Amino acid sequence: MKLFNKKTGLLVTGILCFALSGCGNNDKPEVEQKQAPSASSLQAIKDRGELRVAVFSDKPPFGYIDKSGKSQGYDIELAKRLAKDLLGDENRAKFVLTEAQNRINVLNANKVDITLANFTVTPERASQVIFAKPYMKTAIGVVSPKGAPITDVSQLEGKVLIVNKGTTAETYFAKNYPNVTLQKYDHNSEAFAALKDGRGVGLAHDNTLLYAWTKNNPDFDVALHQVGGADVIAPAVKQGNQELATWLDDEITKLQNEEFFHKAYDKTVKPFYGDNIDPNNVVIDASNLTNLQDIPASSEEESNK
Repeated sequence: MKLFNKKTGLLVTGILCFALSGCGNNDKPEVEQKQAPSASSLQAIKDRGELRVAVFSDKPPFGYIDKSGKSQGYDIELAKRLAKDLLGDENRAKFVLTEAQNRINVLNANKVDITLANFTVTPERASQVIFAKPYMKTAIGVVSPKGAPITDVSQLEGKVLIVNKGTTAETYFAKNYPNVTLQKYDHNSEAFAALKDGRGVGLAHDNTLLYAWTKNNPDFDVALHQVGGADVIAPAVKQGNQELATWLDDEITKLQNEEFFHKAYDKTVKPFYGDNIDPNNVVIDASNLTNLQDIPASSEEESNK
């Protein structure tokens, strides 16, 4: 009987130890979760030796995969320069491909340090991430067949308009034009294929993207150049990561003074646009920085007036 009690005691002790050990393991993820924001601190990035940047895979000329499987575009040039200045080597930039609706999620999940991905600044998004200084201008435009051009928003009433999920175009039309039926797609390639198939009378997206697409699709035209207010595009970091945001602000100011963005435009955007678009309508550099005061914070802000 004493032997039984002794064994029972050992068994109970073992169970208690196991239970306590289990509690300790359960506590560990909570500790790691609290420390998660530091995963993208400047020192953490330097220790990792890699700058993780969210970019698009199907939005030429800003972020796309070329025939050799490499990321190219205006945002890619910026990401490489950021990696060079922070880590000493542009090849230290790791590109994480994302879709429009996941640009905030990849930050919150600590999958990336910075989201570029042609990220338009809006009040709603600014409540979820920290935006650094803008480096690009854009606006919502509508592309349509040349034989049936959409030149005014009133022509969309009761019609089907193609948009991408998670874009300012989707938000703007959903809030302001409930009589326009939105047909939504995850990928740009799917949305443009739907336009070509005639599944909608037009497609709404950043006009900067539409100008490039129509150059290779001459049967279509951006007959409606701007809907709502003008917007700006900026890098974003996770909420709480002010250190990285401050570094980005200083970095962008430096690059603007160097006219880096005009050079990046000439290299990556101009081959798609040709000479028909004034670079100053897209680029934010030191030469035209003061013009930002004429640009509303976002199309969403415009829609709330």
